[in-house]
Amino acid sequence: MHAAVMDSLEDYLSGSLGKADRQRVEAHLSKCEMCREEIAAMQEVSLLFEGLRSSQPVEAAPGFYAKVMQRVEERRPAPSFAALLAGNLVFGRRLAFTCLVTLALLGSYLVTRETHYAPAPSPEAVMAQQDSPSFGSAPGHDAMLVTLTTYEH
Repeated sequence: MHAAVMDSLEDYLSGSLGKADRQRVEAHLSKCEMCREEIAAMQEVSLLFEGLRSSQPVEAAPGFYAKVMQRVEERRPAPSFAALLAGNLVFGRRLAFTCLVTLALLGSYLVTRETHYAPAPSPEAVMAQQDSPSFGSAPGHDAMLVTLTTYEH
């Protein structure tokens, strides 16, 4: 929808638009098919909503609002997980204890299933195997680090 119609759309649809502005909007609508279709669709929706209005006013029974407010005040909030832990400390303690026991059991299972690896040579043995590395140069340090890391893994 174009700005010429959009700025005064509500006033145009309600019929409260001034004469000059109404003529400007209608001039635009006579030229623009897209805006005409949009306005027609909005008028159709407006008519549908008017059909939903009741001809008789609806009045609440005496004491209706007081009963609603009383029910709202009596209503308890729905329980949540945090409220469950905060309100019942025994349950929270049992849950924490169960988690710790489960963690201990899983940890002990993993430790018992660990396979034994062949012992890696010590760093002293690795250094003894090197053929006199030149520690004064950068390549010598890099070579020693690479050798140590390959033996440790």
